[in-house]
Amino acid sequence: MIAVFSRGIRRIPHLETLLGESIVYRPRRAGRELTKVVGWGSKPTAQRARRFAARHGLPYVALEDGFLRSFDLGVRGAPPLSVVIDDIGVYYDASRPSRLEQLLNDGGDALSAASADADRAIALIREHRISKYNIASDSAPLPEDGRQRVLVVDQTRGDMSVVLGMADEASFARMLAEARTENPGARLYVKLHPEVLAGEKRGYLEHVRADADTVVLAQDVNPLSLIEGMDRVYVVSSQLGFEALLLGKPVVCFGMPFYAGWGATDDRVTCQRRQARRTGREIFAAAYLLYARYLHPEQGGRGTIFDVIEHLALQRRMAHENAGELFCFGFQLWKRHYVRPFLNTRGNRVVFARSLAAAMRKGMSRESRVLAWGMDEPKAVRDWARREQVPVWRVEDGFIRSVGLGSDLIRPLSLVVDRQGVYFDPGQPSDLETLLNTLAVDPGLRRRARGLIDLILALRVTKYNTEDHHPLRLDVTPDRPIIFVPGQVEDDASIRMGCEEVVTNEGLLLAVRQACPGAFVIYKPHPDTRARNRKGNIGGDRLRRLCDHVETEVDVIGCIEAAGEVHTMTSLAGFDALLRGRKVVTYGRPFYAGWGLTDDRLDFPRRTRRLTLDELVAATLLRYPRYWLPDIGAFVRAEAVVRRIAETRKHIDSLSSGHGAWILQPKYTVRQLLKARRLIVGWVKGCISTN
Repeated sequence: MIAVFSRGIRRIPHLETLLGESIVYRPRRAGRELTKVVGWGSKPTAQRARRFAARHGLPYVALEDGFLRSFDLGVRGAPPLSVVIDDIGVYYDASRPSRLEQLLNDGGDALSAASADADRAIALIREHRISKYNIASDSAPLPEDGRQRVLVVDQTRGDMSVVLGMADEASFARMLAEARTENPGARLYVKLHPEVLAGEKRGYLEHVRADADTVVLAQDVNPLSLIEGMDRVYVVSSQLGFEALLLGKPVVCFGMPFYAGWGATDDRVTCQRRQARRTGREIFAAAYLLYARYLHPEQGGRGTIFDVIEHLALQRRMAHENAGELFCFGFQLWKRHYVRPFLNTRGNRVVFARSLAAAMRKGMSRESRVLAWGMDEPKAVRDWARREQVPVWRVEDGFIRSVGLGSDLIRPLSLVVDRQGVYFDPGQPSDLETLLNTLAVDPGLRRRARGLIDLILALRVTKYNTEDHHPLRLDVTPDRPIIFVPGQVEDDASIRMGCEEVVTNEGLLLAVRQACPGAFVIYKPHPDTRARNRKGNIGGDRLRRLCDHVETEVDVIGCIEAAGEVHTMTSLAGFDALLRGRKVVTYGRPFYAGWGLTDDRLDFPRRTRRLTLDELVAATLLRYPRYWLPDIGAFVRAEAVVRRIAETRKHIDSLSSGHGAWILQPKYTVRQLLKARRLIVGWVKGCISTN
């Protein structure tokens, strides 16, 4: 076990996973089970841990943030996704050896073995502009006036990488002076630290004033986007200097950061212990691959640098898409609290409004982004947007939504935000249709799509996941083909906009009977109609004449697996059937039809591309929706939501001791009481959430 004395360290999520051992908090004495003591780097706050280690003859191990730490700042509470653990020193302390320094001096074979992963990781970091912190937006384009651009990087006062990096306050003054002297005619860009800009700490260069030759960057920007426009970079000991090195920029160091002293930088101080000559790639391999440890952001176990890069890239992409002022219409009050995380990012503004007049009073303009739930924006808003040529983005539930019905006010884990139209309206293009027509599916994306299909099939996940999973037993002679017909909500927008002659569940069953008179037809009412939440119920006598079997217990997946074909208007069950290799016949225009994978009764003039199932899934489940897990507080991949839904179902089943279906589908009165409770909670939180 590892002894920990810091309350802050103890609060780090998944700390034992990162350390690889169990922890004991503030032990009074050292028992046999204690193997080491952990403290936070070389800070004075770690003295208690150091004294305990010395008194009991235990090794002290320094814990520090990793080089790819988090999306938001640590001072704002963002937990680390990577840490470094050093049993010799700590990487920023140049006054003595560290495990990283030892790797760079002696680890030639290990560095060579990691070179391929280093190249791949560096390429991804450059592509997605990943840094230690990643909340800041990209830098605005710099002026093209022919002048050389030199970046001078400030740090926070008292930063241990300065104090222990062979530098002091005078180092910053000397750096600024020499940057001006060595680059005559250049424009200097002085970058203040994000925590200084956030008002959390003080800096060494915050006194610098702008003039004709000096620009003070008083707004936080993504470091890599800024470095890309620079010709030369000056640092004391900031990690930003190493990121500049990764981008191929000349770097001048006035302190001794972990990447200095190896021949890759222009060093104004020296460290005699650093004897080896290393390239930027070798330093990266040592620091980011061999020295740092990573947490899997979605699963909570040990991860890799690639897991963290992908996660941070996703957060950055979503932050970019959510930037600006977002005015939202047609969102019921209970939904607003649940929808807001899908739209939020630091510095943006999300406003829910009931009318055009209310939105105008709150500052909506042509520069604002307008969002509507489905097609539910007020007519005045629609007319204003058309007149002002402002696009209306449409928000809807995703295809893998939750454990429970949206009509029962269950929180969604996925949404789609469509800038062109919406997936269920085939009358106009949508982002999904454009993706399906144009997306280039590379081998990596294809493998991921195939892996997601396998995961969905193994965990038996669909959109709502409300029913028990067990096989459907039928007494059918082998000569009769079995057709599954999923019921739908008849006033659903996908039917109103995507169907022509067949527009009701009864009409669909009649069409199936006419097309396949000898088939054994299974009909399953839609969960919302069965729950008496929506329109589409068929009376018992009529229903018995139209089909051979009405299924109300087995889930959609069980019905699909029992059938050879699925006939539908626009139901998502047709998509589920494609995943399971069944023939699908469509009588409307669902998003998954018209691509050569289904037998379609209507035409699709815009859908000219022929797709494989993997390509359909890559666009529909991996690229189009947004996925959010509330307990993580972050956007996640589709795979994480599929696993979470399966875990939630398993948890419900275990609580109910085999009666999970009753909990998922309680009796009508109980369900309405639960729904009322969710409505009240959502209403209260929605009021708080509304600007």
